[in-house]
Amino acid sequence: MKGTALVLFTATVAIVTDVVVGADVCASCHPNATCDDKTDGSGGKVCNCMYGFVGNGRTYCQDKDECQLGKICGDHSRCHNTYGSYFCTCVSGYSPTNRQAVFIPNDGTYCHDVDECIVDGVCGEGGVCLNTAGDFYCTCRTGYTVQNGSEPFHRHKQSAYCEMVDCGPPPSVRHAVQVPPFLTHYGSIVQFACADGFNRTRGNVAAICGPDGRWSFPSMHCEEVQCGVPPSFPHAVMLWNGVSNVGAEVRYQCVEGFYNTGHEEVCVCTSRGTWSLLHFLCQEIRCGPPPPLLHSVVLWDGSRNIGSKALYECKAGYRSVGTGSVSECDSHGRWTDTRITCKEVNCSEPQPLPHTLLVWNGSSSLGSVALYECEAGYRRVSTARVSVCGSDSQWSPVQLHCEVYCGPIPMLPNAEVLWENGSVAIHHCVKGYYRHTGSDVSVCNTTGRWQVATMRCRELKFSIQSLSVFNQKCLSWRTAAESQGYKQQYTVVFIGVRGFDPSFSDRHRKVFSLSGLHPTVCLNLQPITNYTITVTSVETGDTATVTANTSIPAPPTPEVGYNEVDSHRPTLRLRRATSMLDPICVYQVIVVPVVGVLVFDCTSSRFCGGEYVAAQLQVCELGLEVNFTLGNREQYGPFYNAPLENGQDYYIILRTVCTWGPERKQSCVIWAKARGTFYATRISALVTFGFIGALGFFSMMVYGCCWFWKGHRF
Repeated sequence: MKGTALVLFTATVAIVTDVVVGADVCASCHPNATCDDKTDGSGGKVCNCMYGFVGNGRTYCQDKDECQLGKICGDHSRCHNTYGSYFCTCVSGYSPTNRQAVFIPNDGTYCHDVDECIVDGVCGEGGVCLNTAGDFYCTCRTGYTVQNGSEPFHRHKQSAYCEMVDCGPPPSVRHAVQVPPFLTHYGSIVQFACADGFNRTRGNVAAICGPDGRWSFPSMHCEEVQCGVPPSFPHAVMLWNGVSNVGAEVRYQCVEGFYNTGHEEVCVCTSRGTWSLLHFLCQEIRCGPPPPLLHSVVLWDGSRNIGSKALYECKAGYRSVGTGSVSECDSHGRWTDTRITCKEVNCSEPQPLPHTLLVWNGSSSLGSVALYECEAGYRRVSTARVSVCGSDSQWSPVQLHCEVYCGPIPMLPNAEVLWENGSVAIHHCVKGYYRHTGSDVSVCNTTGRWQVATMRCRELKFSIQSLSVFNQKCLSWRTAAESQGYKQQYTVVFIGVRGFDPSFSDRHRKVFSLSGLHPTVCLNLQPITNYTITVTSVETGDTATVTANTSIPAPPTPEVGYNEVDSHRPTLRLRRATSMLDPICVYQVIVVPVVGVLVFDCTSSRFCGGEYVAAQLQVCELGLEVNFTLGNREQYGPFYNAPLENGQDYYIILRTVCTWGPERKQSCVIWAKARGTFYATRISALVTFGFIGALGFFSMMVYGCCWFWKGHRF
């Protein structure tokens, strides 16, 4: 046990069964025995087994397993037997006190606990080691958190470790900035300072990264620097938006009549909360007397302040050339330049006017007068006939016009004046007449006489008779014989509606210029539409109306794939071809028994060979993709979808029928062939037609009472 040496003494007992007189006892000892003196004082010898062996000393000495004697090595140890001896080792977490790998406890050595925590870094960075009896465990120190596990943990047995706490980006403070350095681990301190234009009024300026990974929030408060109201200056106006924080500016301007003698005009709010010093001073601006101008007089009230004005006027007999007769005292204390000069007035000779005579004394100075009169044979249209030489060296304009006078405009039979200007007149035939021959213009010539128009107006006898429609789009009518050779304008209005489509409307108005006894026009009319057509003569107002119905075009066939099927209830498919005919069309599924050679007439509604309509489907009620099961015993419109008979072969024909009034159009396509059989369903695609053409292209031949496809055997 710990602190106590265990000494094992092994007694070797020699048992003498025979006494051999004169024999050498030592020669008979076992190799693992020693020959010792007897302890009874007889002077004899005895054989004893050596330490670690047991036996009689003579015939045998065998190894003794000391590890069977109990906890021979003490606590926290392991015993290891050897031949003739043994040794001890310590379990994990303990070491011998003799600091050797093995020991024998008879020297006082025992196993004591190993303190693993004396090894630096045994728990890694940030870890704290706690020693226990035979082991240790780790925790994380303040500022670190455990990763990949929980506390406590064993560094050698687990993947857990300690990682330094990181608080991430520091908090932001209103109107403040961070002061470097920027560290974010536990215990880091970030300093803040108020931004430019702000001062700290209270609170701490630091944020600390805590052990919980969070920053403490600084309590500092930054208040914006204000400079207050800017200073004012005499004779100046302040241009300021009312802002007085750092960097705010105020601009000064001298009032009218003053100018700045300093070298600055802007004042700035500084970070000290004061406005910057400004070298600004307004002094009054004054001008000297206005400068003289040749041949002019100046009108001036003697004022010399900025904005004072002096007016220059040319002397009598002179006129000003250019613009701007006013000079003004400007902001620089100088009179602005005038852009006029005074030149002597001279109007030269008056300008001659057509068909006039000039009465003038030859003077062209200011105020001179010239008089105009019309020549003989002309009359004066206006009364202003005097021209005066003005100050601009120009004769005043004369509104005199002399023209030939021919008298009243001549009148023509059955005509009226459309336009005239006193010398020219344009004539126009009155309503109900047209210009047959001659010119329609009368002109007043230089002799004072009218050159009369030669136009002759003939009575119009237009009418619109026998209005009719042919080819479903063309109009024809008859006019009066008097209109032959005369091109007449007609207005054609046509309105189309469809009873099956209330939203449809086709309205047009067209104008045609036509001549001849039988005018003809063709219109772009829509199919399957009821039209009302009105023709009106523009000249006479004569009107006629006719109605017309356009026909149905051939209906489009749906897209089907031809199949041959062995089934009594086959499912057939089609893809609908959409068109404007859908509201007046139906799909008819026709079942035709195959008997010999078969001919089918797509246009017929009579059946005599066992044919029948299995279903009738309204096209406008179907989707684009349609599946139809033949023989499903359901009612489709007025028709019953009867099952097919066993052992009988059929052709399935899909007919599209469109009806509008008394008119009917149809198209057919072979959909499938159903072979009557008692075996399991088998579908084999024979031909895929895509959009199969209408069956109407086949020649029809009547054989008895049955229908046949001529030249096609099924």
